[in-house]
Amino acid sequence: MTESAAEPSKAPVVDALGRALSAEHAAVYAYGVIGGKTGGALLKRATAGFDAHRARRDQLRALITQRGGTPAEPGPTYLLPFEVRKPADAVRLAVLVEQRVTTAYLELAADRDPALRRIAALAAQESATRAYGWQPKIGDPFPGMGRGGADAAAPAEEAGADGASSGPDGADAAPGQEVQPEPSAQDGQ
Repeated sequence: MTESAAEPSKAPVVDALGRALSAEHAAVYAYGVIGGKTGGALLKRATAGFDAHRARRDQLRALITQRGGTPAEPGPTYLLPFEVRKPADAVRLAVLVEQRVTTAYLELAADRDPALRRIAALAAQESATRAYGWQPKIGDPFPGMGRGGADAAAPAEEAGADGASSGPDGADAAPGQEVQPEPSAQDGQ
């Protein structure tokens, strides 16, 4: 009876670990695509991201097994949210992947086990850092708040004074619209 009483408390954690593992499986797949569409410095960054997600994937598999679960295997392929044809698409996909992986770890960051909270917090931090490295731009100031909140009070001359928040034509993106990254000269474009 002791084992069955322990099972329900382990199941939610194993399920949360499984969801994070699913995100890591998808990230490893996506980084294979990203690496195939980049070269030079972007390829080095993609390779580092690929290796980091493989390491996290392996760590999650071990954690699930240690808790009596069976880690899910990756799918043979994953449906990407858009077609990746050029380096700018690969950068956009990398940012999206990292944002979604960050989100996948939030559930584990709230677990009762301090060791799991630490792992989740570090994984989320690493993913957020990689996302920013791919596209050094802060999105919404708070989840769900939109752009009208914190930066609405910023003086107009501060916003976009250095062109950092401007789109390809120099205009700021409208709320809810992404400014697409442009490949740099070192990326082969």
